Amino acid sequence: MAAILPADSTDADRSEPQPQSMKPPPTRRRVAPWADAVFAALSQGAAWLTLALMVGIIASLIMGAAPALKAFGLGFLTSAEWDPVQEKFGGLVMIYGTLASSFIALVIAVPVSFGIAIFLTELSPGWLKRPLGIAIELLAAVPSIVYGMWGLLVFGPILATFVQQPLQAVFGGVPYLGALFSGPPVGIGILSAGIILAIMIIPFIASVMRDVFEVTPPMLKESAYGLGATTWEVVSRVVLPYTKTGVVGGIMLGLGRALGETMAVTFVIGNMNQLSSLSVFEAANSITSTLANEFAEAGEGLHQASLMYLGLVLFLITFIVLSISKLLLARLKKGEGARS
Repeated sequence: MAAILPADSTDADRSEPQPQSMKPPPTRRRVAPWADAVFAALSQGAAWLTLALMVGIIASLIMGAAPALKAFGLGFLTSAEWDPVQEKFGGLVMIYGTLASSFIALVIAVPVSFGIAIFLTELSPGWLKRPLGIAIELLAAVPSIVYGMWGLLVFGPILATFVQQPLQAVFGGVPYLGALFSGPPVGIGILSAGIILAIMIIPFIASVMRDVFEVTPPMLKESAYGLGATTWEVVSRVVLPYTKTGVVGGIMLGLGRALGETMAVTFVIGNMNQLSSLSVFEAANSITSTLANEFAEAGEGLHQASLMYLGLVLFLITFIVLSISKLLLARLKKGEGARS
């Protein structure tokens, strides 16, 4: 005789969860067969479009600079003469001004940005981290012409009164060193341009550094702290090795902004073609400021071609800087592989 089950046993069995193998398979989404092909074509087209634009820019610069390339050749890079009346052109003054101001900006901006990023990620209290981060990002949204006007009207006089004049009083009679601070105290020149550029690129570098520092796995940092490491040891031995690619990328982003900045530099660099003095307070010129000041009035011929030549040189400088950064990253990765 079959055993009689309790009346509620059937309900209990029904309420038990079914095994995973008994569940129906998920419904497969129907995707149009051409969707992936269209997506791949659009992605590839975007990549080729970017490459075509770059090739087009290079070609237009070379075509525009062809008369100057033919007339001056590589001597254009070593000549400091710039005389549109006699059609004698050389780009050494502008190249020096561009490199010097960008170097000053990088020397100032990198340590400050590094300190900001470390403070925001490791030391800042919670109530201050978000407002300070937003304030730094807002600095990147300030138009460059505003920085230029502020540098000319506000920062320049302060630099001349409280920095240049005291330095001239202390080092004026010192050979060689005094020449670095010579010049009329008007607050414009390479140093002023470099400081303004540093203020402009700090938000970019600091934001990138902060973001890449936050990518570091918390377990790595907490393990280091648990072993008794200080904040600096955690940053130098854990965070930086893990994020060095992003840090170098952020620095190169800031350097690219400094090399290509136009309006702010035009306001404060002085716009004077001279290399008679190596003083950081003397008025100078840069490639971008020369293009901004002269391109609209330049007539067809060698003058306009020489300005295009300057644009080509600026493009090459940027390309060389990016290439050096790629080689540096490759060397860092190779060294890391050798240590491991």
